[in-house]
Amino acid sequence: MTPPDHPSLPEPKVGVLLINLGTPDAPEARAVRRYLAEFLSDPRVIEIPAIAWKPILHGIVLRTRPRKSAEAYNQIWTNEGSPLRVIAHRQAEALRKRLPGLSVHYAMRYGNPGIGAAIDKMVGEGCTRFLAAPLYPQYCAATTATANDAVFAALARMRLQPALRTLPPYYDDPLYIDALANNLKRQLGALDFEPERLLLSFHGMPLRTLEQGDPYHCHCQKTARLLGEALDREVDIAFQSKFGRAKWLEPATDATLAAYSGNGVKRIAVAAPGFSADCIETLEELGIRGRKTFVQAGGEHFALLDCLNDSPESVAMMERLISRELAGWLPQQ
Repeated sequence: MTPPDHPSLPEPKVGVLLINLGTPDAPEARAVRRYLAEFLSDPRVIEIPAIAWKPILHGIVLRTRPRKSAEAYNQIWTNEGSPLRVIAHRQAEALRKRLPGLSVHYAMRYGNPGIGAAIDKMVGEGCTRFLAAPLYPQYCAATTATANDAVFAALARMRLQPALRTLPPYYDDPLYIDALANNLKRQLGALDFEPERLLLSFHGMPLRTLEQGDPYHCHCQKTARLLGEALDREVDIAFQSKFGRAKWLEPATDATLAAYSGNGVKRIAVAAPGFSADCIETLEELGIRGRKTFVQAGGEHFALLDCLNDSPESVAMMERLISRELAGWLPQQ
């Protein structure tokens, strides 16, 4: 007796999931509170015992910070929505055109579209193998590791799991350094003034992460050194976005910006090479508050340079990184 045919299954596909940090759904206090509650409840992000942190989070932080953050988001929100989500969508669209044989999607570690929902969609499209690509060039447990955690958790709920690879940090990869250097050269050349200093601002982390063995600080330093060499110019490095009372990596970006004028530096450009896409930390914290800090201290010319975003340099770099990581899974060219 011939067994009945099974329903036809989709043709097996290889997928790519681009992952970034996240964004609220709207520049409103309620949406920001929902986003922050998820973000700041992650034990990879806040490495304080939950019994001590939860009363602070729910009793203080989520009662005071959402309104202030919503005001900041309102200053950068676009007609299309959150800049980070808009750029992530464009990155995925650009890669679909360059890698037509792949199923390319994007997800946010916190907020929407979520990682679990994106993986479900990819599996529904027939993906039996996929690359999870956290777009953090410098590895940190609070970014890369927690993104991978969420991917693993999504697969843990599945009976039939797709095969998985993860994109390693690429802080010193020549593809990344060349893309950054070429992108920044183009932007610096388009300025109507010559910067005396180029400040590279990376997202800060508590100092204890370095003391506990997290390689993030070292990765940032190496990126800065290699980028300075590629640009053939001296660069400054600083760390932004301090949160809480703990000691963070130094020097701080705001203090560095405030000190420039006193040291005779009146013209600067600022880049944020650790961010794969412009977001509230670049557009508002650096572009608005950072500019104000610099000018009020006596600075005269300030330029915030774009992140790699969906620029030609960025898309070409991501295509080559992804193709390399999918070696053996893609048809031979």
